[in-house]
Amino acid sequence: MGFTLPSEEVLRSAIDELLNCEHHKVGALRLSFDDSGNWAAFHIAYLEKIDPARLTVVRVPEVSGGAPLKTFPYSHRLQILHDASAGGFDEAVVVNADDKICEGAVTNLLLKINDQWCTPPLSDGVLPGVMRALVVEYLSVQVRSIHVAEISSVQSAFLLSSLRIAQPVASIAGRELSPSPEFGTEIQAMALRTSVG
Repeated sequence: MGFTLPSEEVLRSAIDELLNCEHHKVGALRLSFDDSGNWAAFHIAYLEKIDPARLTVVRVPEVSGGAPLKTFPYSHRLQILHDASAGGFDEAVVVNADDKICEGAVTNLLLKINDQWCTPPLSDGVLPGVMRALVVEYLSVQVRSIHVAEISSVQSAFLLSSLRIAQPVASIAGRELSPSPEFGTEIQAMALRTSVG
């Protein structure tokens, strides 16, 4: 992609300094790079999102096949999230131009349909999230296209992201879902095992 990244030594030194200056008992660290070699690191307090989320469904015609890149600005995704919040929801299920479920505005989706956990493929316009990749690699999760018509068949769901890990979903478009605390615990344990050994 043409990026020039600083050396690992420079990154580690800068992050150590940042963590000493911006200390949080539990924090979230974000590194961002641009194509000119500039970069920034942020360390903020992390508040775990554990309350079950209420989701709305949003069709985003400009999202189509192919894995998008996670680049700044996130304004289009943040607008989806803002609109969902204004409607009384916590997140949105983004549906692409081909009527396939992609992801949330700022999360990946894990859906239980017909007793099988599944997540949409990158080829349907899904950002390749770290937690999604870990769940696919280590747990019994099917990767397949999910048509928007299948929303009525979703039994249970989680929002996946590096910060949320696996946030349970209470409802989609007002339809209540069944909780799956055992699977949520399994995801949390897997995330802890694969992140810190």
